[in-house]
Amino acid sequence: MTDITEKPGTVGDGIQAPNAGWSFAGEASVNFDAHVSKSVPLYDSGHELVEELSDFFVADGSVVYDLGCSTGALTSRLAQRHRHHNVRVIGVDCEPDMVAVARQRCRPYDAVEVVLADLAQLSLERADFVVLYYTLQFVPPKFRQDVLNEIYSALNWGGALMMFEKVRAPDARFQDIATQLYTEYKLSRGYTAEDIVAKSRSLKRVLEPFSTQGNHDLLARAGFVDVMTVQKYVCFEGFLAIK
Repeated sequence: MTDITEKPGTVGDGIQAPNAGWSFAGEASVNFDAHVSKSVPLYDSGHELVEELSDFFVADGSVVYDLGCSTGALTSRLAQRHRHHNVRVIGVDCEPDMVAVARQRCRPYDAVEVVLADLAQLSLERADFVVLYYTLQFVPPKFRQDVLNEIYSALNWGGALMMFEKVRAPDARFQDIATQLYTEYKLSRGYTAEDIVAKSRSLKRVLEPFSTQGNHDLLARAGFVDVMTVQKYVCFEGFLAIK
């Protein structure tokens, strides 16, 4: 009998992943942009929002970080937006296949550097703008406070962190509602029930969302006082935190 815990399942968009074994390597890196833009509500408009908000913090001489840059889609957009400034944009990702795709995408921009590194061990330069775009949720919980502490320490006074995360609801009833709404959302985007179940199974111990309050607590412990929600769709939330 086949062990279904080991057999990869199709999660949509030409990507397969086994139980508790989601990876950003291989076919996931090639098909990531199409997959995530369908899977995460307001994903593309969130990129636009990050670009627009970066205008308030990025100036000549600024260093900008895109941590967990994946394919470099947002990294390249930030470089394009600030191409007339003397700005360095540094994308960071821990997956070699993603870094390869991001480097290819960002090749037209001399101001961009894409680094292969684990956020849990990364030391940042002084920066004015840092982005965690659906990244921290994939960092093991025991390292998340260290990552945010490092970001807060590296930011110049008046600099900003933009952090987008999938979030858990504040209690079981709201979580049940959020889960069902998100399932309906994915069905409406063309994913099958089998795709949705396979993706959910693949993300066990890989994706570990915190609640809105849990993320606020992490930010507060790092030192952030001024924090505002700038985008929200049920269980997906974007935070702006200013040092």
